Amino acid sequence: MGKFFSRFVNQASRDEERDSLNPHLEDSQHEGTKGGDVSQFPYVEFTGRDSVTCPTCQGTGRIPRGQENQLVALIPYSDQRLRPRRTKLYVSASVVVCLLLSSLAVFFLFPRSIDVSYVGVKSVFVSYDQDKNSVYLNITNTLNITNNNYYLVEVANITAQVQFAKTVIGKSRISNITAISPLDMKQIDYTVSTILADEMNYMYAYCTLQTIKVHNIVIMTQVTVTTTYFGHAEQVSQEMYQYVDCGGNTTALRGGAKPLAVSQPAE
Repeated sequence: MGKFFSRFVNQASRDEERDSLNPHLEDSQHEGTKGGDVSQFPYVEFTGRDSVTCPTCQGTGRIPRGQENQLVALIPYSDQRLRPRRTKLYVSASVVVCLLLSSLAVFFLFPRSIDVSYVGVKSVFVSYDQDKNSVYLNITNTLNITNNNYYLVEVANITAQVQFAKTVIGKSRISNITAISPLDMKQIDYTVSTILADEMNYMYAYCTLQTIKVHNIVIMTQVTVTTTYFGHAEQVSQEMYQYVDCGGNTTALRGGAKPLAVSQPAE
């Protein structure tokens, strides 16, 4: 009986010592979780009626019910889902597409020259004023205007000036003429009204002289063509010498002119 009682007392004392050590162990473990690395602790899965399947764990774990929007899943750094796929391919393709579009825009929108070429005199209508010894010439010339651009170009105006013996005998200006399609050419006529009078009234006797059939005179024509595109204006000028018959009306084209093309910016 005494031995059984002493054994019972020893067992009770050992239980009390173990119970007294448990709170210290729990406190140390709790402090260790605060300061230690979370990754060292194993994954704890909640099971039971008060838990639901983790929506971000692909069905491999459970979280407490009602906390689906409060908890986040921890994904390892080596997970393939964190590595973007084909990033270099997409970036390279984007750069190539941007360079291609830029090159095409520069190629098609880069301004090219507007070519103006002189064709010749289309017609000359002559009239006389015997009282004033004056000669009136309505000279119609023809120009070829070529658009070398890949966009529409408008011919805003054409100005012309005719000189004879270094004296201006006529001027002309026509506006809002036409539009030229991309890579196209148009032929445009313009007329300049001139007069030989006053200090040049001696030309009346020459132009009306009956003993000769052809009464050619040499005139110099200065023509400026103004074109516009994308709000930008460009001028192309030409100077040419022409043979004109002042003895009668003429409708045939006469070559013999030597044009000099000079490109200059609009004022």
